Amino acid sequence: MNLDLWLARLSAYDIRLFSFSGTTFTALSLLQLAFAVVLLFFAAGTLKRWMVARVLVRFQMDLGTRQAIGSIVRYLVLIIGFVVILQTAGINLTAFNVVAGALGVGVGFGLQNVFSNFISGLIIMFERPIKVGDRIELTNIEGVVHDIGARRTTVVTNDNVTILVPNQRFIIDNVVNLVYLASPVRLRVPVNVAGASDITLVRQLLLEAAADNSQVMAEPPPSVFLLSLGGGAMSFELLVWYQPRECTRQLLTSELNFGIGAKLRAHGINNA
Repeated sequence: MNLDLWLARLSAYDIRLFSFSGTTFTALSLLQLAFAVVLLFFAAGTLKRWMVARVLVRFQMDLGTRQAIGSIVRYLVLIIGFVVILQTAGINLTAFNVVAGALGVGVGFGLQNVFSNFISGLIIMFERPIKVGDRIELTNIEGVVHDIGARRTTVVTNDNVTILVPNQRFIIDNVVNLVYLASPVRLRVPVNVAGASDITLVRQLLLEAAADNSQVMAEPPPSVFLLSLGGGAMSFELLVWYQPRECTRQLLTSELNFGIGAKLRAHGINNA
C-alpha cells in the first residue's frame, strides 16, 4: 500500500483534542510526542551506559567518576532533547513564562526537598565525598554505594538490602567513608576480664587471637591497651588494622570476639 495514502487515511480518523500556544494537538500528534519522549529517555540512558563502559574507561577513570560524568551528560541530553521536542511540536516556550511565574511560589515550597536533594546530588558528583563502590556508615546504615542518582543514592547493606538514601543526608549528616583514603582502617575491640586475671597472659591471648585472623593485617601490627584496673574487672582494648573493602567491621568484630572468647576460656580466664 502507498505510504502517503495510508497516512492520509490515518489522518482522516485523527481527533482534534486541544490547542496550545497557537498549535493544534491531535491524538496522533500527542502519540508522536509521547514516542519522542520515550525515545529521548532511551537514547540518554544508552548514551550514559556507552560512555561509562566504552569511552571513559579509556581515560583510566574509576567507576565512580565515570558514573558521575555519565549522569551529568544524561541530564544535559534530556534537557536539550526536551527543548528540541517541544520546539519541533510547535510549542512556543515563552508561553510557559506566565505559568511558571504563577506556580513558582507553590511549586517552590512543595518541591523544596526535591530540589535540595537534586542540588546535593550534583555536589556529590562534583566533590565526590563518596563514590560508587565505597563502603560507608550513615547513622544506622552501613553498606556499599551502588549508584548515585539525581535525588537519591542507592546503598546495599551487608544483608543485601537496598536502601534509597536522599542525597541531602550526605551533605548535612556525618558520613563515615571507610575507603575514602584507600588505606587500612583500625578496629577497636573492647574486652573485659575478671580483676584477678593475669595481665600479661590476657595481653598475649588477645594478640594471638588477632594473629589467627586472616583479615587482620600484620603491618601495622595489632596492639593491646589496658584501659582500667579498678573494681573487680579489668578493661582491655584490642586494636587491629584491616582493609574495609575485604570484610565488614561487624563481621571482623564477631570473628575476633569468637577467637578471644575461646582463648580466654581455654586458659581459665573469665569475662567480667
